[in-house]
Amino acid sequence: MIGGDVEREVMGRPEVGTSRRPDWPLAVIVGAGGMGMAIARRLGQSHRLLIADRDESQLDRQSAMLAGEGHDVATFRCDVTNADDVHALAARAGANGPVTALANVVGLSPSMGDFRAIIGVNIVGATRVAEGFLPIMASGGCALFISSIAAHTQPLDPEVEALLDSPLRADLLSKLEVALGDRVSSHLAYIISKASLNRMCKRRALDWGRRGLRLVSLSPGLIATPMGALEFERTPMKYDLLAMTPIKREGTMLEIANVVEFLLSDKASFISGTDIIVDGGLVGTLHHGEKPTPD
Repeated sequence: MIGGDVEREVMGRPEVGTSRRPDWPLAVIVGAGGMGMAIARRLGQSHRLLIADRDESQLDRQSAMLAGEGHDVATFRCDVTNADDVHALAARAGANGPVTALANVVGLSPSMGDFRAIIGVNIVGATRVAEGFLPIMASGGCALFISSIAAHTQPLDPEVEALLDSPLRADLLSKLEVALGDRVSSHLAYIISKASLNRMCKRRALDWGRRGLRLVSLSPGLIATPMGALEFERTPMKYDLLAMTPIKREGTMLEIANVVEFLLSDKASFISGTDIIVDGGLVGTLHHGEKPTPD
């Protein structure tokens, strides 16, 4: 009888050696690259984490590091261009909520894909994520979409703008290629996809507000990331932009994480439907035609 009591006592003990925090809300980070992980580490100080990416080996590596650091982390394989994947991700998040924070970090730069791939990930995929998470997020929550200062470099043609305002239409890519003609390129795809992403966050803020939610975009400037380093290597003209940045350096992923943390917190509870530029002053300099001066 004594033995039975001891056995029941051992079996009834709480689980040890785990960092699980079921009392915390859930933050979903879509994209397991360098910037995504900087954001995950910051949000993981007050949230359970669900990290999504299409690369399962990348997810395994990153989640193992986060778990080893003491974060409560789960993963989900998701290709944002696949409607079924995004629906399944939202369902998984909703079942493990409350979901109070969503950071969509995944994106393709001009060197990482062709015109169709970049449009597919940067605006079609982002729109699928926004639509999938709108019904399942907890009131008071916020979704943030990482954009780019490229969105602020040139206006959209009215015809292109109208097409991109309906990014889930089946004929989007073919219609865009006809509208753009010989201007089709991966560089232009990046610019117009990010400009359209910013428009999406502004245009759909009303729908999100009706559910007690916020929707924002964040446009980083030149940030020291693995993807950014690749762009410097393949697009040397980016050094000219670096020279024009009033704060004479690249930003860091930690500086972006600082702003993301703020925007997804209650401290930013009246910020919605807008784009936040974090670029060391570069966009303002470009718009006013200033030239770099010698040190």
